[in-house]
Amino acid sequence: MNKITIITGHYGSGKTNLAVNLAVQASREGKSVTVVDLDIVNPYFRTADFKTLFGENNIKLIAPDFANSNLDIPSIQFDLEQIAESEDCLIIDVGGDDAGAVALGRYAEALAAYGDNVDMLYVINQRRYLTSTPDEAVALMYEIENVSRMKHTAIVNNTNLGNETTLEIIQDSEEFASEISVRTGIPVMFTAFPEDCAELTDNPDAYPVKIYVKPLWEI
Repeated sequence: MNKITIITGHYGSGKTNLAVNLAVQASREGKSVTVVDLDIVNPYFRTADFKTLFGENNIKLIAPDFANSNLDIPSIQFDLEQIAESEDCLIIDVGGDDAGAVALGRYAEALAAYGDNVDMLYVINQRRYLTSTPDEAVALMYEIENVSRMKHTAIVNNTNLGNETTLEIIQDSEEFASEISVRTGIPVMFTAFPEDCAELTDNPDAYPVKIYVKPLWEI
């Protein structure tokens, strides 16, 4: 993992769950980690929901002012450059679609200074409405780039149906991810598999994830 990892994607792509997994993994490897929650649009399923988990793993969390309250508005006040300098890993969870990427755009110049030490991952989920075809997924990716004034460096295939995810669903999505990679010229970094499915696959690029983000009815 690079020093700075930015995670983007459509609502429901699973980017927040991925951000939590990457943060916990880095912490357990002995790295100092800060997660910045830039999701100022979606009031659900956000990294600010994981304060307890992060505290148990010595992960710092920075979230918008008033996060998780009925006053949740786009209010962000932090020194990103100072955070990046002081931590081994900085993970930035960006709000869904191009509207959410507006917040990232204000830090584009500061992040550009880190050059190759920045990964900007585009998380795709073939089973998600509005990104179920390569045309839709590619169009959204470019919209995010235009608004954020940054370029993605890799794709993460995170196709899933929540608790109904099967090995076959993920395997069937690999052609979808490959097509997006070909069209954009951006490599697929890995394919995320729920832990139980990861044990069954022979995909060398499989990345096992723990499901931290639960549907509201399971919380």
